[in-house]
Amino acid sequence: MKHFSLLLLLIFLAACSDDTDTPPVPTNPTTIPNSFQQLRDDMTEDHVAPPRGVPASMDWSTGPRIGYGNEPPADWNAMITWGQVYAAAGATAAPNTRVQVKNLQTWYLSKSTNEWINWQRSSKVGGANYAEDFQEDENIPTDLRAEAEGYSATVPDDYNFHFWVDELRPTMDPTDIAAVWTAIDARLILDDSNESDDRATSRLMMSAGADYWESPSAQWDQWTTNGDIAIGRFRWLTEDWQTYNMHTMSEEILVNNPPPL
Repeated sequence: MKHFSLLLLLIFLAACSDDTDTPPVPTNPTTIPNSFQQLRDDMTEDHVAPPRGVPASMDWSTGPRIGYGNEPPADWNAMITWGQVYAAAGATAAPNTRVQVKNLQTWYLSKSTNEWINWQRSSKVGGANYAEDFQEDENIPTDLRAEAEGYSATVPDDYNFHFWVDELRPTMDPTDIAAVWTAIDARLILDDSNESDDRATSRLMMSAGADYWESPSAQWDQWTTNGDIAIGRFRWLTEDWQTYNMHTMSEEILVNNPPPL
């Protein structure tokens, strides 16, 4: 009987320990949520706020839109993945906040094989702080900083942070494109961990995109040698990793032949 009572006590203590002392299963920090619903929203919902300094005359000032889409000029044969970070209208710079970006990728659905093919995937980033309305291509060097994953930069007043994959543009067959999907991972980090945390008040948001180019080596020439495939929705940046999407998929493709999330 004494042994039986001791066994009951041990079982009771073990149950209490499970309820109070067992830590929760940790979340994998490298798992970044994305979903088919997010894909839909990133090309159908309005921006979470108007991007600062973007005039209403620009057709992407209030929401996402498709540019060249699946039909680049017949004599163009290159592309590049990019993103852009803006402060919301009325916001001022958060001096201790940086935007960290990584895993820039673009895929296309091949007409000939009906398979998704990776055009570009890299965390090697180049970029600059451009005038918010992009007039005359005005820009200043950004304080690009290498991080353990990807790169980060700040967003000063009156400028955005426009960035792209800093590698040779991949080539493409302009006649073989049934759909395009771009995704970029991003979050807010501190510039200086010893200074105050102003990320929550930064009101920074990001949009994903990609361009067709005339060739891998073509130089920018007033939009005659390149043009966007599409521009995705601006969503808030937070201290948690999120994936920002742009795509040219029809609902039929999204349901029946979705990209490899």
